Amino acid sequence: MRSFLVVAALGVSLAIPSALFSQGASQPVATRLASQNALFEEWYEANLKATPERATAFGDYRYNDKLDDDSLEAIARREKENEGYLARLKAISTDGFVEQDALSHQLMQRSLEQGIENFKFKEFEMPVSQMGGPHTGLADLPNAVPLDSVKHYEDYIARLHQIQRVFMESEEVLRAGMKDNLMPVKFLLEKVPAQCSGIIAADPFLLPLKKLPASFSDADKAKLTKEITDAVNNEVLPAYKQFSEFIAKEYAPHGRTTLAVTSLPGGEARYANDIRARTTVSDKTPDEIHQLGLSEIARIEAEMLVIAKKEGFNDLASFRESLKTNPKYKPTSSEQILEDYRKYIAQMQPMLPKLFTNIPGAPVTVEAIPAFQSAMATHYQTGTPDGKRPGRVSVATSDYEKRTLIDDEATAYHEGIPGHHMQLSVAQTLTGLPKFRLHNGNSGYSEGWALYAEQLGKEVGFYQDPVSDYGRLSSELFRAVRLVVDTGIHSKGWTRDQVVAFMRESGSVDEPTIQSETDRYIAWPGQALAYKLGQLKFRELRERAKTELGPKFDIRTFHDEMLNGGSLPLDLLDARTNGWIAAQKGSSGGH
Repeated sequence: MRSFLVVAALGVSLAIPSALFSQGASQPVATRLASQNALFEEWYEANLKATPERATAFGDYRYNDKLDDDSLEAIARREKENEGYLARLKAISTDGFVEQDALSHQLMQRSLEQGIENFKFKEFEMPVSQMGGPHTGLADLPNAVPLDSVKHYEDYIARLHQIQRVFMESEEVLRAGMKDNLMPVKFLLEKVPAQCSGIIAADPFLLPLKKLPASFSDADKAKLTKEITDAVNNEVLPAYKQFSEFIAKEYAPHGRTTLAVTSLPGGEARYANDIRARTTVSDKTPDEIHQLGLSEIARIEAEMLVIAKKEGFNDLASFRESLKTNPKYKPTSSEQILEDYRKYIAQMQPMLPKLFTNIPGAPVTVEAIPAFQSAMATHYQTGTPDGKRPGRVSVATSDYEKRTLIDDEATAYHEGIPGHHMQLSVAQTLTGLPKFRLHNGNSGYSEGWALYAEQLGKEVGFYQDPVSDYGRLSSELFRAVRLVVDTGIHSKGWTRDQVVAFMRESGSVDEPTIQSETDRYIAWPGQALAYKLGQLKFRELRERAKTELGPKFDIRTFHDEMLNGGSLPLDLLDARTNGWIAAQKGSSGGH
């Protein structure tokens, strides 16, 4: 999912003797701080240069004519550079730094250390699954680039010419993974060639020709049309066909047949690293997470039963069955699902002043996920800080007749406002922080916030339909179920059938979602744990602040505090919140 952009430590680091950059506590604070800020800036700039697609996503168009270099050579080089950055950072003492500067130091260190740890496990050797890879990432290029000048179109064409190279580099990386026995699951890899065929059939790369600005001269229009068409037909589509064939004939047949990621080299330590990298939680074992999931399921189902009884049903099962056949909650078209999302996001906007004092005005749009990406769940893609490219809520609408409208309200708040769009829009407008902190992220924080945000709709008077409120609880139940099934697959040896049966029994989601989500947890170990673990942390911090501050507690300033430090690992968010509570206690007013 390209929207949740984690700042990986990439770039160019000079081999300087440590004595020349050692910044011990004996150095003045101002000197050390200047060195740290210079290092942040160097790291950020090198990172953008090394990942031009990320630069474009941030609204920085200096490298707009280049695609990322993810060759084995480039990956190894960046790893060496990471180690250099880490050594330089550790040489700077943070004694006497104010909270934000010390926190920035911790964040860069954590990001570098996690990147180095991932490299040890060779995570980079498995960049393709049914969830995504270069094939789906590149297919989003026409939607992800600016197209409002001739130069931007020329940049786009330059990128089209590099697609063959990207696929060749990917094949090189995948072959290294085969050699190291680092293989995704076979039956999931077998879905990838069909995705490539879907992209070839949809041919999204010609979309920019439908958007040619009227202000372009006829000569420019003719030239750009020819160059794009030629590049797509002669280079891009053949590259997709070649990659599809490589996956089908050479790569997928070697896919692993055991679902658990612990069957790969590194075993249990690999899964522990996946959990830590994707949730920022390191103090819980897979078994503890599994048990937490079971207890959360019991708590949420008790709340659901209250709604079922109010609606005249004796138990949850009969209420669920009635909803399955109730035409009111069955979509009659894909468009109806999209309109639902637009309605809920629009109604939340005027309520934001009850929940926040800092409200960015960044625009957000709602669109359907393209057919060739139908394996993806509903998700959010960040817009540019200047608002020229809005944030995008991409909604799963395939097989609409098998879907339900029950949880649309909760998911609209999750993906839009006050969830992902709100959080990422605030992050983009923060001032006084190093640039890398405006764009870094982790699923524990971002998904935890978005799941927490679903309940905020209830706190401002929404979920008027009891079934929609039941949908909110279903959404939360679904995230609790994930704690059980992710650890079930990767720590307890569950089969795919066991996972599907457990999810069906929970009644939390519809059948198409059960199927695609089960495959997602197999392909992306640990990430699905982030939602519930993160949400529980936000709830815990809110309760702590309420208890400690009493009448001084203000929900709006609490929410501002949760967002105005940017995306933080959950333990650093916890420590920062404690500092905020202490400062609030010491202040004379309620704000």
